[in-house]
Formats: sequence, C-alpha cells, structure tokens
Amino acid sequence: MAAKPPVWKRLYVQVLVAIAIGIVMGFLYPTAGAKMKPLGDAFIALVKMMIAPIIFCTIVHGIGSMSDLKRVGRIGLKALIYFEVVSTFALILGLFAAHVFKPGIGLDMSAMANNASAVAQYVDRAKGDTGFVAHLMAIIPVSFFDALARGELLQVLLVSIFTGIALTQMGEAGQQISHGIEKVAKVFFQIVGIIVYFAPIGAFGAMAYTVGAFGLKSLINLGYLILCFYATAIIFILLVIGPLARAAGFSILKFIAYIRDELFIVFGTASSETVLPNMMRKLKKLGVSESVVGLVIPTGYSFNLDGTNIYMTLSILFLAQATGTDLSIGQEATIIAISMLTSKGASGVTGAGFVTLAATLTIIPGIPIGSLGVLLGIDRFMSLGRSLTNLIGNGAATIIVGRWENELDRTQLTAELNRKDPA
Repeated sequence: MAAKPPVWKRLYVQVLVAIAIGIVMGFLYPTAGAKMKPLGDAFIALVKMMIAPIIFCTIVHGIGSMSDLKRVGRIGLKALIYFEVVSTFALILGLFAAHVFKPGIGLDMSAMANNASAVAQYVDRAKGDTGFVAHLMAIIPVSFFDALARGELLQVLLVSIFTGIALTQMGEAGQQISHGIEKVAKVFFQIVGIIVYFAPIGAFGAMAYTVGAFGLKSLINLGYLILCFYATAIIFILLVIGPLARAAGFSILKFIAYIRDELFIVFGTASSETVLPNMMRKLKKLGVSESVVGLVIPTGYSFNLDGTNIYMTLSILFLAQATGTDLSIGQEATIIAISMLTSKGASGVTGAGFVTLAATLTIIPGIPIGSLGVLLGIDRFMSLGRSLTNLIGNGAATIIVGRWENELDRTQLTAELNRKDPA
C-alpha cells in the first residue's frame, strides 16, 4: 500500500495556510495586502481560460457518444426542473431568515452617501441584464468561435449541444470525431492539473487583497447580516440539499468532505469558477456519467445559484428593514419572481451577485437604490458564502440527476466518498 503524502503536501492544507497568511498580511499591512490582488486575479484568469474548451469537449463527447437524443433532452429537462424547485426554496428561505433574524432593524445608513458613486457603476451594469428577452438573446453568441473565445458558459453550452447532436447524426464518422475530442479533453484537464498547483498563491493574493482593501472593520459593522447569511446557507445545505442527497443514496457531509480541496480554493478566491474543471473531473470519478456531468454542472452554474438566491432575498429584506420600507406579501412574492429571472446567468465570479442584486432593486420600487452602498464593504465576504453554497448545490445536483437517470455507479460513489484522501 502506497504511503500517504505528508500533510503539508495536501492541496487543501496549502490553501488553508495561504489564506491564513493572506489574512494576517492584509490586517497588519493593509496597503501591501491590497496590492496582492493581481495574484488572485491571475489564478482565476488561468483557470477561466480552460473552462470553455473543457466544457465544450465534455459535452460534445458526452452527447456525441449517445445514440438516443431523447436521453439528452430528458437529462436537461430533469436538471432544469430540479434547479427551479431548489432555487425557489433558496429564495423563500432567504426571505424567511430576514423575517426571523431581522438583520436590518436599527442599522445606521449613513454609509449610503459615501458609496453612491460606487453603487452607480453596479446599477449601470445591471441595466442591461434585466428582462427575459435580454437573457434569452444573451445565450446566442455572435459566432461559433466567439462563444469559446469569450467563455460565456451558456453560449458555450449552446454551441456544445448543437455540435454533440450533429455528431450523433454523422454515424461512424461522428463517433470517431467524438473519441478524438475525448482525447483532447484529457489534455485540457492535464493543463488544469498544472494550474491548480498555483492555487495557494492565488488564495493568498485574493485574501490579502480582501482584508487589506476592505478591512476587518466591515465584518464587525455588518457582522450580524454576514452571520445570518452564512447560517441560512448552512441550514439550506443541511435541510434542503441534505435530504435530497440522502434520497439519492449519499451523505451531503461526506460529499462536502470529498470536495474540500475545491471548497478551500473557492474560499480563498471567492469564485466557484476556479474549480469547475476539477469538479467535473471529481464528479465523473464519483461514478456520474460524462453526459450528465457535461450537461448538468455547466448549466447549474447559470441556473442553480442557491447561494446567490439566498443572498438576494435576504439582502433585499435587509435593505427594506434598514431603510424603513414596508413590503406587502404581494411585493415579497414579486421579489421572488423577479429574483428567479435576474439571478439567471450570474457567474461564480466575485461581484456578479451584487450586480444581480442591483438589477433586482432597479425593478422593485420603494427600496432606495442608494442603500446598496452599505453592502459594498462586505460584498467580498458575502461572495465567499455565495460561491461555496453554489458549488455544493451544483455538485449535489449533478449526482442527484445522475441517480434519477440511472447514470450513476452507486458502488463507485460509495467507495469514493468513503476514501479518506480523495485525489
């Protein structure tokens, strides 16, 4: 039996140490810490450059190797139904938490004016993101290669599905191309494996910047809201995702332990996109078929943002409480309906949740848009929770849909989850 690697060689340990060093540096030397931002940005950029080709190859091979296209439609439909139901629970839970904990009552809103100009840029970005037609048209790329070049997940998903379907209609030639694409995908995954070695450096840079630029003071000033958000996210994972996972034959806690490397990277970088390729590799290792992994998790990154949904409704109610804005039951129902639309397409990158929140507030009358300024200082810390919850939710969704479709090797799933040192 091979000897276990030393603890310090484990990725999650290295990332955890790097995060701790980043926090200390940002706290003691805030100016120098803020200058570490390029390290985090560079790591995220390195991973993002591989996401589009990996998704394209995975989906094309997954669909291209199928003979029954009805299966593709069935998997996609089940995934979308799951996403909408679970996302609705997340939105409602955020509202419920705001009513129970009342984090906005008694808050001093003097910070609003100081952040007015900063809020304006998010509102401007949000204006182009609202409306069903705008979201629908955004899925269609300018050209086939533009989707891959820009790396927009939904656009890549669209061209990948069309390509995969085309290969299934080409008979033997299509199968040969599909196998070739599978081999190319292995090259891309190997590149990602090299990039991941730099995760501790990226986590250090991102965390040093976060603490140095925003300071721990912002955590204290709005600590109760942050605590409410994280508590609500944990409740959601344990009481909503947990039972669904158990019904599918696995423990959500064991799954979280299995993806701990990825969770620590997300915690350090505040972006769930940094681990998308690794998550796809691990989900296939858990026994989920390639076609399900290829279809479900990339789609989930746009349609199954549980953490973002909790954040949006909790934050809107928080701002309503802080500004003394009374909302009727009908208005709260409208918030849920609007949030279901505006949250779609928000990526795992830091700040996307804040943009979707701004987009939602521009539609909802009554709550001053300037009140968003009070959340700017803590958005980076909230983004950590959004990204972590989104990642866990999408990973679990992929396994659950795989189980529904009988595209899951349950023996392999159990064996992998029981491993103490998942690779």
